[in-house]
Formats: sequence, structure tokens, C-alpha cells
Amino acid sequence: MPFITLFLAHSPDADPEKHRAVIDTGMYRLFAVVARDQAQGIEVCKRMVAEEGVQSVVLCPGHSHEDVGAIAQAVGKDVGVTVARGDAASGRIAAKAMEEAGWFAPPRQ
Repeated sequence: MPFITLFLAHSPDADPEKHRAVIDTGMYRLFAVVARDQAQGIEVCKRMVAEEGVQSVVLCPGHSHEDVGAIAQAVGKDVGVTVARGDAASGRIAAKAMEEAGWFAPPRQ
């Protein structure tokens, strides 16, 4: 049985049914899914735990402490939840790139 991980990221223009990938080595299965926002991300996490047997959730650096807690509560005590974070300089670089890409503008209709 493989170790199964979900990497969850947010993007304002995401469709988690379309914006996803899987890498399966046999011993390790990595799902990557991009959700539009926190509410959709929680639903993705709950579904992936129930349907795919995800044992570990790794969140992109954009998740707040409150987001992490809500996801940990949603997936239950048997699923690990961690956040991929860098140092302060990395955070500023990522935030600038996200701003330049239009992430903080009103969502496109």
C-alpha cells in the first residue's frame, strides 16, 4: 500500500476537477490539486481523504494558521497536515509574483 499525500494550493481561477495531477511511483502517490479558496479546499481535502485514502496533506505557503487548523479539523486526527513555507525573503518574493499575476484583484467573471 503506498504512502498517499495531497498537495493543496489556492488560485482564484482554479477548478479542482480540472486543475489536478497525480504522480504514482507504486510506493508513493502524490496528488496535487488547486482549489479556488479555503472553503473549496476543505471540501477537496475531505473528499480526497475519503475517496483516495490520503494520509498527509501539504498546504501551499498561502494558507493562514486558521486555514491549517480548519483543514486539520476537517480531515481528522489520523491525517497529518503541514505547510510548505520558506523564509521571510521567500514569502516576499512569492507575494510579489502573486500580486503581479493578478491574484489580489477582484475575481474575473
